[in-house]
Amino acid sequence: MRQMIYTLQFTGGAAPANDQGTVLKATTAAPSCSIQTTVSPNGVTGALTPTVGGTAHFESEVTFTSDSTFQESGTVTFGTGNTIYFSTVGQGHLGGSADPKLKHGSVMWKIDRGEGQFSGATGLITSNFFVGEKGEVTDHHFGVLFVR
Repeated sequence: MRQMIYTLQFTGGAAPANDQGTVLKATTAAPSCSIQTTVSPNGVTGALTPTVGGTAHFESEVTFTSDSTFQESGTVTFGTGNTIYFSTVGQGHLGGSADPKLKHGSVMWKIDRGEGQFSGATGLITSNFFVGEKGEVTDHHFGVLFVR
């Protein structure tokens, strides 16, 4: 098994999937990119820069277990037929942020199974995300996977 990492910024939306509003369906996409982090005597800066390549697609179902916690499961597809199936480790958290128009959340997922390039894969993905007033989502993923 070899270790593989990825970092992507997904954008899209989340909408209620039941009448009570306790389940959301999230659908986002992320273009290929590179990440740059620079540490200097003045601190740290970072940027994501678009690169040549395809787009990854994300779909999930989010089930709220309280006002600020949730469970989630879904897929991330890279190219054609290369899909990761994931579910929450513990619980995710969603709360307020310094911007009153955004909620800020974080969750960790484990790889349950994979297809294509990810057949037999294991690993973890962290997600640090924002949700806007109209359900718009910006989601930063960092995945560390073991693949064949």
